[in-house]
Amino acid sequence: MTGHVAVIDIGKTNAKLVLVDLDSLHEIAVITRPNTVLPGPPWPHFDVDGHWSFLLDGLRQFNAAHRVDAISITTHGACVALLDRDGALAAPILDYEHTGPDEAAEAYRALCPPFSETGSPRLAGGLNIGAQLYWQFHVDPELKARTHKIVTYPQFWGAKLTGEVAMDVTSLGCHTDLWNPHSGQMSSLVERLDITDKMAPVRKPFEVLGSVLPDVAEHTGLSPDTKVHCGIHDSNASLLPYVLTQRAPFSVVSTGTWVIVMSVGGRPRALDPDLDSLINVTALGDPAPSARFMGGREHDLATGGAYPMPTQQDLDDVVAQKIMLLPALANETGPFKGRQSAWVGDAPELGSGARGAAVALYLAMVTAECLSNIGHDGTIIVEGPFAANHVYLGMLSVVTGSDVKSSQGTTGTSAGAAMLVAGAKKAPPLGNSPVAICATQIASLQDYAARWREHARCMPPS
Repeated sequence: MTGHVAVIDIGKTNAKLVLVDLDSLHEIAVITRPNTVLPGPPWPHFDVDGHWSFLLDGLRQFNAAHRVDAISITTHGACVALLDRDGALAAPILDYEHTGPDEAAEAYRALCPPFSETGSPRLAGGLNIGAQLYWQFHVDPELKARTHKIVTYPQFWGAKLTGEVAMDVTSLGCHTDLWNPHSGQMSSLVERLDITDKMAPVRKPFEVLGSVLPDVAEHTGLSPDTKVHCGIHDSNASLLPYVLTQRAPFSVVSTGTWVIVMSVGGRPRALDPDLDSLINVTALGDPAPSARFMGGREHDLATGGAYPMPTQQDLDDVVAQKIMLLPALANETGPFKGRQSAWVGDAPELGSGARGAAVALYLAMVTAECLSNIGHDGTIIVEGPFAANHVYLGMLSVVTGSDVKSSQGTTGTSAGAAMLVAGAKKAPPLGNSPVAICATQIASLQDYAARWREHARCMPPS
């Protein structure tokens, strides 16, 4: 297929609509809006009405300027929609960062299948969809009866566009507790929650859900024959182009609010759920060892706002003075879960290039820890905002001893989501190795990394 695909990309921080050329996989246009969480009652939830208006207006704009030939969808994980018999929401869509599900953690833990079955670690708040559902059904005893179908988040938008309900394997395989990645079937939790008949059919991300509804076509100007593809979890959208086009072994580092690292064909490694390692499921249905931390959130917390691009002198000063940021700022998740962040040496001034350099070194070190925990081998491909951070890329290359490539797209998930329509034509363009680092610089960065690891090991839990 040739032409243009509109990619709906709902990230945790921003909602985006991206127009992608199917021949080149280049992004032609991108519009965004904040993914603001609305307060309850009954619980903090996503502004789906605001997003829907934004998406319809954006589709009309894109179609008028370029013509939209198909629609694909990608969203963050840990999110489901509960639909009533009319296809409307039976309850607002819970924000997974809400701590409500922790109230029922002990009872849920007794019900939840083991990590060996699901590859899904027990996480805080609503990061496990099973925990969300258990808590929601507890605090609203009538909700289960009102719920006719449960759909994963990409397919919520697909249902609004087409009227067809579904779930996709990548979203089900994203630490939900509801999926067994080894057997490719629902886990035992689905029966224990008594929701087997409420789970929408599981379809492949590549499949076509259907054509846009008449009212959608009328509002946007789209052809009534415009096809909507099933959709995919955003980190797996980032992984997909390389699964289809790259030779293993390699790892993909998907960056945004979350930094998700996924290994394909790496070294065998027993995953430790206490280190926030888990099994994701690729668009092809294969298990993918993964680990993650809230890197984008930590970046924003640590930098405190805008700062200039770090210079070589900024980097040299931070390394020479052994100024280090230690984990973890968002310490509910990640390989250093439960640790309290601290600075070694004098923290660089907020808004300075030196501050940016120190934070980039920190993020590279935590990313490297995640890669080690899942048995990374081969090339590392970085996509998303961190792909433009040369200090991060350079340090990641040094500390892992790996060739690091950067994706050139502005929204790293869009090309993968577009490939659900386009197929395996080619991967999005990759940059060359980030920087040429001389032997002296390599030695000083390696020494810095060794000291950072020693400090991190000695940090007591918070």
